[in-house]
Amino acid sequence: MPHQSTETPFTYPDVGATRGEFPPGYRHFRRRRRIGSGRAVFEQAAADILAYRMQKATGIFAQATTPTAEPGTEVRMFFGLARIGITAPARVVYVVDEPDRRGFAYGTLAGHPLRGEELFVAEYDPTDDSVHVVVAAFSRPGPWYARLGSPVVRQIQRIFSARYINALRPN
Repeated sequence: MPHQSTETPFTYPDVGATRGEFPPGYRHFRRRRRIGSGRAVFEQAAADILAYRMQKATGIFAQATTPTAEPGTEVRMFFGLARIGITAPARVVYVVDEPDRRGFAYGTLAGHPLRGEELFVAEYDPTDDSVHVVVAAFSRPGPWYARLGSPVVRQIQRIFSARYINALRPN
């Protein structure tokens, strides 16, 4: 008998598509900002990304099943006040572990207001010693309230991507 996964399925069919060209039928988003220079800045940013520091610094991080991102890790973000709000579950799809590029992507699970994938990576450019952080996503609204508030959801995505990147800027 073939092995059947007991994991909750992703809410979109294009799992892993943040590795390359984003699929049609979604809103595409990409923000890339320089946060400094030097290998030490890159190493710190990469470690912070993998430890969910971007999400923790914005106050939306609720929990993860592992202390650092790895494929299969389930994460939950929470948008709201006190106990009133929206829980946004996701699962790490893959981890990027290259000499000059590190981070991870997660995909949405049932209950998340969007359907799609988001990528968080630190990039080091040895030609000029610069360090950039990239937040990129493809998504579309999931439940009725996300479809109804689609323009607001897009604005929230822009605001949080800037906050994510600012959380990694060296002091």
